[in-house]
Formats: sequence, C-alpha cells, structure tokens
Amino acid sequence: MKTEYRLFVGLAGFLFACAVVYWFWSDSALNGPDWIGTTALVLSGLLCAMVGGYFWFVSRRIDLRPEDRIDGEIADGAGEIGFFSPGSYWPFGIAASVAVAGLGVVFFWWWLIGLGLIAVILSSCALLFEYYTGTRRVAEH
Repeated sequence: MKTEYRLFVGLAGFLFACAVVYWFWSDSALNGPDWIGTTALVLSGLLCAMVGGYFWFVSRRIDLRPEDRIDGEIADGAGEIGFFSPGSYWPFGIAASVAVAGLGVVFFWWWLIGLGLIAVILSSCALLFEYYTGTRRVAEH
C-alpha cells in the first residue's frame, strides 16, 4: 500500500500546485481568477489526498506486500488473491439504476431521482449479499 499512497499523495500535491498556478495564470489573463477551474483542481487534489491518506492509514497496519519491498520478486505475489464472482448481473442493475437517477437529474424530476436512488441502494445491497442468500449461498464450514 505504500506505493499507492505515495502515488495519490504525489498526485494531490501536483493538483494543488496546478491550482495555484492556474489561479494566478487565469487572474492575469482574464479580469479576475477563474473560480470554476481553480475549485475543480482543489477538489480533485482533496479527493486524491483523501484516498492517499486512507492508503497510508492501511499501509501502517498490514505487512509489506511484494510490491512495497525493494527485493520483492514477481513470484512472491503468486497464490490465491481472493474470491471474485464468476458472473453477476447486479453491476448492470446498479448501472441501470444510476442511469434512471441521472435521467431524473437531467429533467429535474424529483420522483425519478428518488426512484433511481432507491433502486441504487437495493441493487447495491443485492450485489453485496449475493453469496449470502438464494441459490448461490456459500455453505458454512
């Protein structure tokens, strides 16, 4: 996780530096600073800093992975990574629900926004609990 947090913290620093340069550059080129671009750069930097902070927090609590060690080899990362669903239709359901909510935002229809958000929550829960209920239920040991 050290590689990831260094990447995101470095990207956050770059975005903050770009925001400062953009602020002064747009202030001299226009009749005032461009608030939209500067705000977008600052918020992007904050988002990257937040993700980098999370990765830093996690990296202190887990052992070093092969990617984080200087003497790490590719073969050190071999083995089981985790469980991945062989086929699930719920991501499509989440995407369709987000599309319905987005359509409601476009036309400013509150009832469609609400319906889409409820569908997003239900389809996300269905994806989360896919292997705990129904025909795909994983047998307990």
